[in-house]
Amino acid sequence: MTKQHVKQPIVIIGAGLTGLTLAYYLQKNGVPVTIFEKSDRIGGVIKSFQYEGFIYEQGPNSGTLSNIETVNLLDELSGDIEIDLANETAKKRLIWKNNQWEALPDNLITGIKTPLFNFKDKLNILLEPFKRKGNNPDESIAGMVKRRLGQSFLDYAVDPFISGIYAGDPNYLVTRYALPKLYHLEQTYGSFIKGALQKAKEPKTTEQKRVTKQIFSVKGGLEELVKTLGEKIGQKNIQTGQSHLCIQQVENGYTVNNHFFSKIISTVPADQLSSIFPFITPTLLTPIQSLKYAPVVEVGLGFRQWKGRDLNAFGGLVPNKENRHILGLLFMSSIFKERAPKNGALFTLFIGGTKKPELTQISNEKLLSVVQKDFMEMMNIETFNPELVHIKSYKKAIAQYGKDSALRLENIEKIQKKYPGIILAGSIRDGVGMADRIKQAKNMADQLI
Repeated sequence: MTKQHVKQPIVIIGAGLTGLTLAYYLQKNGVPVTIFEKSDRIGGVIKSFQYEGFIYEQGPNSGTLSNIETVNLLDELSGDIEIDLANETAKKRLIWKNNQWEALPDNLITGIKTPLFNFKDKLNILLEPFKRKGNNPDESIAGMVKRRLGQSFLDYAVDPFISGIYAGDPNYLVTRYALPKLYHLEQTYGSFIKGALQKAKEPKTTEQKRVTKQIFSVKGGLEELVKTLGEKIGQKNIQTGQSHLCIQQVENGYTVNNHFFSKIISTVPADQLSSIFPFITPTLLTPIQSLKYAPVVEVGLGFRQWKGRDLNAFGGLVPNKENRHILGLLFMSSIFKERAPKNGALFTLFIGGTKKPELTQISNEKLLSVVQKDFMEMMNIETFNPELVHIKSYKKAIAQYGKDSALRLENIEKIQKKYPGIILAGSIRDGVGMADRIKQAKNMADQLI
């Protein structure tokens, strides 16, 4: 690529984590870039609040050091932000069963001993390495788990796990799109267990050793991360309040509000694409815009004096089979330091999802009364008197990667081929976590540079 091409201006639609990370790397490598954001602030759903000793997150509550791109970005920004790694005492994950919390097994021995799974399915752990690998590329997560491990593993491990990541239904989500690492583990090694053991034996490169899979946040809240990215990019290169963009296709590129750009990268949700790109044919956009999203309500609860159960855990997940209102809750003050006053506690609760969308439609007052009953029982408290209550509803919180993903990805490629210079990114593909967003942005920046 020539120097002249490198200097052609690029526009990014959306100032969430994907857009900001992409712009940061482009600008760092001398590529002029402009971000257009419809809201009056950057960061997308990432937003942090401080209230009388509490630091509460709206949107993502943490990320995972699950790829080298995330590790490298945080290293590069280490002079401007301070990374907050999860406490060692918060590694334990809890699952609600029969009106009490049980620790999720983290190895073969605890998997055999746990009361979460029935005897037949515990035997399946021993038989799993000998089972034939699947041959259906569109097999659901539920189908794969039942085939290899059994129903109780689906009910009391995978179903709540999927609620924690996608707020979704494992019967809907397709493994190779929603959990690609798990899918490739079976396809490559023929077994989850054999694959995990084999990968553990393989020598690791220096980069692989740095990918620790630790849970992280940022001192002061995750909003410090997006603020720092914004400062690096420069205020003059970010235009907020752009709710009505006029994008037109012209010779050798595109105009956005009458300014020429050689390339346009969209990081917005699927349903916004037709309004941003009115010249793209509906037959190409419809399979993308039909992407399903899980509705979620996020409730933050802060207690100045905690008198409930012990909080030495990451949090708890609630299987759908237990028929509760809460999908799961995070013990934020146990995971990270200084998230609550001394002797206090901070929690984030998740309600709704694709299985209970009706709970996202009720009033905040009614929702809190519903939450209160479950929370008091689960956390063993006699009175419900939080000093902090923060409720945020998301109609389209998390993308759901079902069978329609193949057609969606196919049409994304068709659009990018038919309209050179347009790139469709964000959570419509490549994963929904913070590390997924960073990885996608860095890889895209490398390609553009």
